[in-house]
Amino acid sequence: MRLPGRGRRTGDGRSDAGAPAITRLKSDGEISGIRESARILSETLRIVADSVEPGITTAELDRVARAHIEARDARPAFLGYLDYPATLCISINEEVIHGIPGRRRLADGDIVGIDCGVDRAGCFSDAALTMPVGSVATKTATLLHVTRECLALAVAAAVPGNRLRDVADAVYGYASTKGYGVVRQFCGHGVGFSPHEDPEVPNYPWPGKNPRIKPGMVLAIEPMVTEGTWEVEILDDGWTVVTADRKPAAHFEHTVAILSDRSEVLTTHL
Repeated sequence: MRLPGRGRRTGDGRSDAGAPAITRLKSDGEISGIRESARILSETLRIVADSVEPGITTAELDRVARAHIEARDARPAFLGYLDYPATLCISINEEVIHGIPGRRRLADGDIVGIDCGVDRAGCFSDAALTMPVGSVATKTATLLHVTRECLALAVAAAVPGNRLRDVADAVYGYASTKGYGVVRQFCGHGVGFSPHEDPEVPNYPWPGKNPRIKPGMVLAIEPMVTEGTWEVEILDDGWTVVTADRKPAAHFEHTVAILSDRSEVLTTHL
């Protein structure tokens, strides 16, 4: 999850509010707590994905997620965060991120992005996947495959000693060679002590500061790839981000811990 009006690239390594970026590194014990949060999150996303079918409402999927998280003695991290009204962000077709669950029913041929966060005892994790509803066009299935591959390549680049732009280059380079757009207005981020932390993790090679990836970082890496233009708009609800040309988009996300000698994917929903 990245919030409208927040987490946009400013080109100078600062947030939109002008505050300097400060990355809070996590200890092994703190990463262990985030790992448990991520385990609950992964369970939740698998249960929600199993519930996806033509005819189900997005509100029903949201209820499934909330019930499982609360049954695991955890809390939905998005619910109430800056007044967001739901457990999940559910984004359909041209909706890239931050779709609000409601009465809309999924239809055969849709693609649906499901983004969720979990807070367990103050340890936060964040993950997403986009999946087909029933049968989808080959072109659409390819978009999902390429975006998922972008995430795998980004995770492979997120190792100690590399820089954040190496992660961005992995996403942007692969998606571009396949003819897809990469959203620039929203990006990945740090996670662990709160739903969103520094550093920002863009999906395209930006100008400006390029921090080195260090042990103790925990990153939410989340490629957002489009069938057409990379430009997006925010709908009147103040949350839902859609492609400017209304062509489909896909979104996949993992929470990744940077250890002393490697990175570890904490979410296992894919």
